[in-house]
Amino acid sequence: MASASEIKARIDSIAETKKVTDAMYMISSVKVRRARAEVEKTAPYFSALKEQISDLFRYIPKTSNRYFAVPPPDDGDHMTHGILLVTSDKGLAGEYNQTAVKVAVEYMKKHPKTVVFIVGEYGRHYFADHGLEFERGFYCSAAFPSLYEARRICVELLEYFNDGRLDEINIIYTDFGNGRPSRCKRSCLLPLERSRFYTPDREISSDREFYPDPDSVLDGIIPSYLTGFIYSSLVDSYCSEQQARMSAMSAAGDNAEEILKRLRTEYNGVRQAAITREMTEITAGTKALAAKRKRRVLKNDR
Repeated sequence: MASASEIKARIDSIAETKKVTDAMYMISSVKVRRARAEVEKTAPYFSALKEQISDLFRYIPKTSNRYFAVPPPDDGDHMTHGILLVTSDKGLAGEYNQTAVKVAVEYMKKHPKTVVFIVGEYGRHYFADHGLEFERGFYCSAAFPSLYEARRICVELLEYFNDGRLDEINIIYTDFGNGRPSRCKRSCLLPLERSRFYTPDREISSDREFYPDPDSVLDGIIPSYLTGFIYSSLVDSYCSEQQARMSAMSAAGDNAEEILKRLRTEYNGVRQAAITREMTEITAGTKALAAKRKRRVLKNDR
């Protein structure tokens, strides 16, 4: 059995660890609120962009715009696919990273010709450690997402798509459930489908002109729309990461509390046993002294 000093040292160590997990929980909760507040500021702008694209299609029965699949591309072996995989920079987030990586790896097995762009250090380290190919020249931190980063990612992906190096680009990210369990999603970034922009019962003016032409207007709007979609996905993933970290830290804190409760009971038992042993020794010593005095008195009486 461990000594009282050893148990006390373990109690102090676990108590300090619990302080760290509690602090990480609070930090993650603040980060979630901050991230949601930031995305809500930009949501009206990107929502208006989507409505404008929807309005454009009211005037364009057909489009040959390069960003739209008309008809949807053949999913054959000749196609080159792209994946934007969103992970975190750090661990301690439960299954958040593992789930996203698993979805990406399964997609790569179905589509051998896949170019992977990774956001976050966890994903980069995983692919490097497992010998999986990814674009090493593409680097983006998963720290607090910004529109600047989303725009930079969009520009690079569009460059691949416009040059014909990629026929289809998907994004794999973790959708934030607003308190519900988050789930990993795969969404197609390019090419787009008209059905994504369908808004029923929306009234628009009968006369509208597009300069120089509707397709050129689409070319100008689509990059901004994609930037907004990527930004929203980055924020969703970031919030999901913090939510997963909050759950992990909460579970770690609960486990620490259970261990502390057990250790304190064990510590009190060891202390009680030590006190009992000392009292027994004192009592035995007292009795021995009393018996010694009694023998001395009897000897003197003789």
